[in-house]
Amino acid sequence: MRVIAQLLLLAFACSAGSARADWQLNMPRGVTEISHAVFDLHMLIFWICVAIAVVVFGVMFWSIFHHRKSRGARAHHFHENTLVEVIWTLIPFVILIGMAVPATATLVKMYDASEAEVDIQITGYQWKWRYQYLGEDIDFFSSMSTPREEIENKQRKGRHYLLEVDNPLVIPAGKKVRFLVTAADVIHSWWVPDFAVKKDAIPGFINEAWTNVPEPGVYRGQCAELCGKDHGFMPIVVVVKPQQEYEQWLAQTRAKQLAVKAAASQSMSMEQLMTRGEEVYKTACAACHQVNGMGLANVFPALKDSPIALGDINAHIDIVLNGKSGTAMQAYRDQLSAVDLAAVITWERNAWGNNVGDKVEPATIQKMIDGGAEG
Repeated sequence: MRVIAQLLLLAFACSAGSARADWQLNMPRGVTEISHAVFDLHMLIFWICVAIAVVVFGVMFWSIFHHRKSRGARAHHFHENTLVEVIWTLIPFVILIGMAVPATATLVKMYDASEAEVDIQITGYQWKWRYQYLGEDIDFFSSMSTPREEIENKQRKGRHYLLEVDNPLVIPAGKKVRFLVTAADVIHSWWVPDFAVKKDAIPGFINEAWTNVPEPGVYRGQCAELCGKDHGFMPIVVVVKPQQEYEQWLAQTRAKQLAVKAAASQSMSMEQLMTRGEEVYKTACAACHQVNGMGLANVFPALKDSPIALGDINAHIDIVLNGKSGTAMQAYRDQLSAVDLAAVITWERNAWGNNVGDKVEPATIQKMIDGGAEG
């Protein structure tokens, strides 16, 4: 009985809000109607399992105690009992039906992505997310912004260590938002616990999910699929704004993206390219090639004193824009702007003592991107 009491105490602790925060034993209740329904379903099934465990183990322990050999108990031999067989068939059947009805109702709600007011395509890349607002002409990438110094234990870790990004997903409060989830390379999984949304991102397939967040706020998640070496460095941040602020954000983001495209036609100084190139490199390249450009032996090649960084500049541009088949080198033509591409290539050819002296203009990159798109 002491064991049963301890199990019940643990079950009670799991259901208590303060215990969830301290022990982190239970799933979060979340902030959306669906997340509440999922949590309530989870707790219903949990308590049904607790009740079954109490009855089954209670009868088992009682039988062991009262019918033990030391008390002179002798086993009875009997075969076939139709009534008992019917009972132990019907009871599990009724229990399963009792669990299936609320579970099915919740799943039907979770899969109903119809009548959405905002449509966003989410594409997983190693190791970042791409968000495309369908019908809004907004398209950007979201990468982890935790400094490498924190990851390498050179600085104290921040409050949102590994759960912070440069460009969060922004959605309106109180609106039904549909997510179309896919991937560009390997299988990822877009997971935000507070929304009760966890959807696999599979290359060549589009999966649907949706949410309706009633209150503004900032919500965090992660890639929940083992997608490669830096799987743990692929966070998700969703900022939920009131409708008016969301519309302002849409207008500002459109203007910003137009300005980025316009900047591709402007000349930049070597100093400007190197400063921006270092920032882009730390965000997009350092995870593989390392901050010092030395790479990882037998895994990722070094850029310092490398044939790529010191060799033909057109070959360097081509591999950054189009990647290299059969390797982990991604194509960055869609991931970075022409300005960022020009800057990072300039940085790689002149950093760590390479000092080639080459300067790549954004207009050159934009021309190659446009030419590739036309081809």
